This record gives sequence, C-alpha cells and structure tokens, in this order.
Amino acid sequence: MKETKLRNRIHEIIFEADTFAGKLFDIVLLIFILLSVAVVLLESLPDNSTQAKLVYFYAEWFFTVVFSIEYVLRIYSTKKPLRYIFSFYGIIDLLSVLPTYLSLFFAGSHVLAIIRMLRLLRVFRVLKLVQFLGASSMLIESLKRSRYKIGVFFLTVIILVTILGSIMYLVEGSDSGFTSIPRSIYWAIVTITTVGYGDIAPVTPVGQFIAAVIMLIGYAIIAVPTGIITSEIVSSKKKIQTNSQVCSNCNATGHDDDAEFCKYCGASLGD
Repeated sequence: MKETKLRNRIHEIIFEADTFAGKLFDIVLLIFILLSVAVVLLESLPDNSTQAKLVYFYAEWFFTVVFSIEYVLRIYSTKKPLRYIFSFYGIIDLLSVLPTYLSLFFAGSHVLAIIRMLRLLRVFRVLKLVQFLGASSMLIESLKRSRYKIGVFFLTVIILVTILGSIMYLVEGSDSGFTSIPRSIYWAIVTITTVGYGDIAPVTPVGQFIAAVIMLIGYAIIAVPTGIITSEIVSSKKKIQTNSQVCSNCNATGHDDDAEFCKYCGASLGD
C-alpha cells in the first residue's frame, strides 16, 4: 500500500502540472534542459580553455545523471511502463540521455544531446498555453489524416526526379558534371525544390530547356503538401481537448475538464 501511494505521488509530481509540486518539478526540469543545451553549445566553441572544458564535462554528466533518474522514475511511476517508453515523450526522454553514455565509446557523440531541446515542448503543458496546444493537436491530427496523400505525392516526386535525372544524364553527360544517374537525380532534386546550389548546371540548350521546365514544375509542386494539410485542417471537425490531466494508467492526455475517468482506458483520473 505504501509503495502504491509512493508511486502515485511520484506520478502526480512528474506527470501532472496542476499541482504546485508538479508545476515546480516541470519548471525546474525545463531550466535544467535549457542549461544542459547551453553546455552543449558552449562546449563546441573552439577557444575553450582546459578548465572550461572540464567544467562543461562535469556539468554534462550532472545533467545526464539527473535526466536518467527522472527517466527511471517516470517508468516506475506509471502503471503501463511500455506505453510511456514507446510514446513520443518517452523516446525523446531516452534519446536525451543516450548520447552522453555513447560518448564513452564514440568520441563526440555527446553533441547529439542537443535533442533535449525537444523536451521543451512540455512548456505548453506547464504554462497551460491552451491555444498552442489546440493548434499543435489539430496539426498533428491533420498530418495523420494526410499521410497517405502525402505519401503518394512524395512517391510521385521521387519517380519524377528519377526520370528527369536520367534524361539529364543522357542529354548532358559527364562533361557537364552529370557523371552518373544518382548525381543527376541529386541535381533534379535540388532544382525541383528551387534550392539551386549551382554545383552542377546544364550547358546544352536542350538541357537548359529541361532545367527550366523542372524549375516551373518545382514552383507548382511546393504548394501541394501545404494544400493537402490545409484542406484537412479546414475540414476537420474534431474538437481538440487541451486538459493537462494525465491518466496514471495509460498516460493519455486531452480529457474533458470535468472528466473523472480516462476516455481511452476507463481508469479513474483521481487514482
């Protein structure tokens, strides 16, 4: 019984932002995340002294240990650990501590700890920025509903750049820098996205004509994904809930303000 109460208390502090302890925990956590990211950025400066590097080294390990303990407590306090471990935040929490441990085997990999910035997304829940939570939830839902259309679109683009790249390889040849079909496909991708690095450029009239056509196609293609997602947002009639209450059983959020039970697993929200 005592262990259950302890687990529930830890869950309330770590996962909830409605209580004073929970809000204080999240604010301190966000400050630690910002400081740890600052350490990674400062450590990359080329003119750091030996003493400064040592300070950054110990600071990085301090934050890593703190985040590791927090990660373990999150797993311990939830009734379904696997649901948290494989959730979006669970994966981000794990990836935020792995780089420092990997640096023991792979030099320089600790720089990847910059991924901790993704943990700052919790600031929306902590500060109760409802309008941003609603907007982000609607965007995520629209992306999910658009994934098949966007998948077909990208497949079409891949086929298009492969064909156009192969044609340019035949038209221009290696003398113009189109030394292979993959390199020509790279040029087609750079051109159709209107990036235009300029490291490869057609020199023949036919090649320049094809390049001009690809550029015009690129302007039309860029608007397609935006249009697909926008149409899903406009047509979406699903009400986005922004309640910050977290279910202790499945870690789900988005419950009604007056909800007593989780609408996903049925567990009591008061447990």
